[in-house]
Amino acid sequence: MEAPDYESAVVYAIPLRTRFRGITVREGMLIPGPAGWGEFCAFPEYDDREAAGWLATAVEQATIGWPGPVRDRIPVNCIVPAVGPERAREIVAASGCRTAKVKVADHPDSLGEDLERVAAVRDALGNDGFVRVDANAVWDVDTAVDRITRIDRAAGGLQYVEQPCRTIEELAAVRRRVDVPIAADESIRRAEDPLRVAVAGAADLAILKCTPLGGVRRALQVAEAAGLPCVVSSALETSIGLSAQIALAATLPELDYACGLGTLALFTGDVVAEPLRPVDGGLPVPKTPPTPDPELLDRYRHPDPERVAWWRQRLDRVRRLVQ
Repeated sequence: MEAPDYESAVVYAIPLRTRFRGITVREGMLIPGPAGWGEFCAFPEYDDREAAGWLATAVEQATIGWPGPVRDRIPVNCIVPAVGPERAREIVAASGCRTAKVKVADHPDSLGEDLERVAAVRDALGNDGFVRVDANAVWDVDTAVDRITRIDRAAGGLQYVEQPCRTIEELAAVRRRVDVPIAADESIRRAEDPLRVAVAGAADLAILKCTPLGGVRRALQVAEAAGLPCVVSSALETSIGLSAQIALAATLPELDYACGLGTLALFTGDVVAEPLRPVDGGLPVPKTPPTPDPELLDRYRHPDPERVAWWRQRLDRVRRLVQ
């Protein structure tokens, strides 16, 4: 198998519209190869071992591509960051989506803001839409039970809560005490071995992000091992990396829930001329892999030599783990 052209990899930096996951600029690397371009964008706080899965996805994308799709359109949710209620309404109204994923628990005293945000989202969606929330594993069990109960009431019913607590044991404890379905995200993708994580008793759904899991084929194995309905979600990539997530959603045997693939709305720009943005609540499956536009690639090339050197050194280290 011909290897990616690591020497020609480009380090990018694209500002975000709103602080998300604690960052205001998304950084990563775009790597060309015989089958197209791959994206390596493991978050900076991840160690090399964890970043290896992200690079494996980029290698799969750049060298062999993906299995054939079984559907040509992916339903998606809009994403509502930790913003005020009026901005939350605007985001939902402009999205065209009937499902919204709302970030909560952004800081320790966020409950009042969270309640206002989810109520505004429900108001914008109407009674026939779906509201789901993501707590990013910051609550303990008792806090999760209390917050979920109150947020569920404010939202007029939640579709599910994503990763309310950190551990599998905590998720299982919360699941026993609330009526809202629980989805596992970090418990799967950040596990030592995602194929062996026993999530069936701790969650009702599995959130899959093929970028950290090591590629589309590896994520399909994880989905089968989890034995739960799956929601494919973005890891905050450009259209290059997002196309891998779309390929996974297009390949899953069953897809009963809207996917979290509308994250380009968080970016102020993209590296392709026609970004993979939802239309009327869905994303078409690209017939060919997206390719960076030379002008946009130059525009978003990282301007800081120190950060470029940091990414290249990281790539060299992680390559040794993937080979």
